[in-house]
Amino acid sequence: MRHRVKGKKLGRDTGERSALMKALSMALIEHGRIETTEAKAVFVRGHVEKLITLAKHGLASDNPAYGVHTRRVAASRLYNKREVVTKLFEIAERSKERNGGYTRIIKLGPRKGDAAPMVLLELVDRQA
Repeated sequence: MRHRVKGKKLGRDTGERSALMKALSMALIEHGRIETTEAKAVFVRGHVEKLITLAKHGLASDNPAYGVHTRRVAASRLYNKREVVTKLFEIAERSKERNGGYTRIIKLGPRKGDAAPMVLLELVDRQA
């Protein structure tokens, strides 16, 4: 039984799973869209949504120290890449009127090699 079991393992141990989440999150924030399997997209979607919400709270705060704190928290979750953190806060600035739902999943069909269901995970307000 799956009572109170949270999250997916994706056939990986803890370190590999966290590295996968950070890498996919960074790629999505940096490029605006990524093509991946459906399981990985669902896995990383919640993480990216929480990061954007964190950045929005940092922008909306009156306390400048809280803004610095949120940038540092976001950087710790994105391998301390300054460019990606800056882009994350730009996305949060564009999405300040939106109450969640920053990403969308578009189904593409099965992958040719192993028939894994492929999807396109993209930011809703992505600039072309």
